[in-house]
Amino acid sequence: MPRVLSDSDVSGFRDRVCETAARLFAAKGPQGVTMRELAAELGVSAMTPYRYFRDKQDILAAVRAHAFDRFADTLEKAYDRPGTVLERAVAKREAYVRFALEEPASYKLMFDLSQPAEDTYPDLVRAMTRARDQMTSHIRAFAEEGLISGDPELIGLVMWSALHGAVTLHLANKLSPAYKHCPQYGIDRIVSEAMRALGEGFRANRGRE
Repeated sequence: MPRVLSDSDVSGFRDRVCETAARLFAAKGPQGVTMRELAAELGVSAMTPYRYFRDKQDILAAVRAHAFDRFADTLEKAYDRPGTVLERAVAKREAYVRFALEEPASYKLMFDLSQPAEDTYPDLVRAMTRARDQMTSHIRAFAEEGLISGDPELIGLVMWSALHGAVTLHLANKLSPAYKHCPQYGIDRIVSEAMRALGEGFRANRGRE
């Protein structure tokens, strides 16, 4: 008679599946994450993963949700520190870049993978929403202190787009080869200059709307 699994057993195995899937994704991309390959890596029968997840997409959604939560944790911790709103926002920005550089596979999985019907995975939606909120929370604080003028949501998305673009180019090795001996053109400097220029632009627009 099969052993009855406790909640801890189920949670523990699901975590193992997610860790293995993340490793396979990093090594082989999304096509390398198959139920058969996962079972082989875990040393279980080919049908065992189906006892815990519906299919591959269900597993990838869980992996992405874990990654988004770690990402949000990192940004929240960086922002929850003493200092001015600007100092805390810079700390959050630096934490964003550091997360992407230290966990490039997770970052790519979070933002480069498009899954069908994402809204059918409630935990993924929750985690993505939490991470997205981190991209506008400090912008709302800027607006409340009168440091910028405009729609905080739109400004946050514009700044996020610039930040994500710089990070993605760096991870794709499109920035560093040409400038590897020129630190003034490194990812930190590029991000800093982009945020400075955008910040000045939104301050310059104050009172014109």
